[in-house]
Amino acid sequence: MFLDIIMADLETEVWERLELVTDPELDEPITDMGFVETVKVSSSNKVEVEFRLPTYWCSPNFAFLMAFGIRREVASLPWVRGVTVSLRDHCFGDEVNEGVNSGRAFSEVFALYCDGADLGEVTAKFDAKAFDRRQEVMLLALQERGLPAEDIVTMTLGTFDRIAFAGGEEERQKPRYRALLMSRGLAQGPDDPAFPTWEGQSIGPMDLKAHLARLRGIRINMEFNGALCKGLASSRYKEVEIGPEGPTLVDFIAGRVPTKGRGASAG
Repeated sequence: MFLDIIMADLETEVWERLELVTDPELDEPITDMGFVETVKVSSSNKVEVEFRLPTYWCSPNFAFLMAFGIRREVASLPWVRGVTVSLRDHCFGDEVNEGVNSGRAFSEVFALYCDGADLGEVTAKFDAKAFDRRQEVMLLALQERGLPAEDIVTMTLGTFDRIAFAGGEEERQKPRYRALLMSRGLAQGPDDPAFPTWEGQSIGPMDLKAHLARLRGIRINMEFNGALCKGLASSRYKEVEIGPEGPTLVDFIAGRVPTKGRGASAG
């Protein structure tokens, strides 16, 4: 019983790390999207993670980014002694699995299997979209508080850090936005602007409305793609209602009882 509790705690830690891995196109955690199927932790502290995507032909670029993200985050746990990642039901599954579990550098594997694509360019493209989506949340939240455009576009990082958001999407996105702001080098200290563009340009008070309109277009596109992914996953991996007495033999024979890990809501 004590060992079961320990293993359950370790598995919980793995799921918490997986929440940091996002679908690169949607900027949503793969756990929220229902992509993670199972997590297994062995007595030797080795971890196996299985995941699958909404369609058989989902972009190999996305698959590689998520697979290596899973490996990176899980391997960062100090007690983990090995990580195996398996992508299931995908046209590029064998290549992704071989690549992520080979021990080779991500950039080498990515270029080999993704037609020579430059990893830096691909990740920068998705980071820019994520930055814009997160920034829109923060800008709209500040507008809702009644701050004038002048105060918003000239706000410093120090002032932004002192603003507390209680609940809602703005509370979730604030640290995520700040993380990209810092990693991009757009802000380093408390006196730096909190809301530059991804290219490092300042936003004028008169330009804020147009800037928000552009961000809204990006968000709508991402939300549409997210809804499409969830719909495709739901259609591909159909869920059924199991009666109060549990699944019957017919349910198992018909394949109506999928083995699902924590957080795998749609597939």
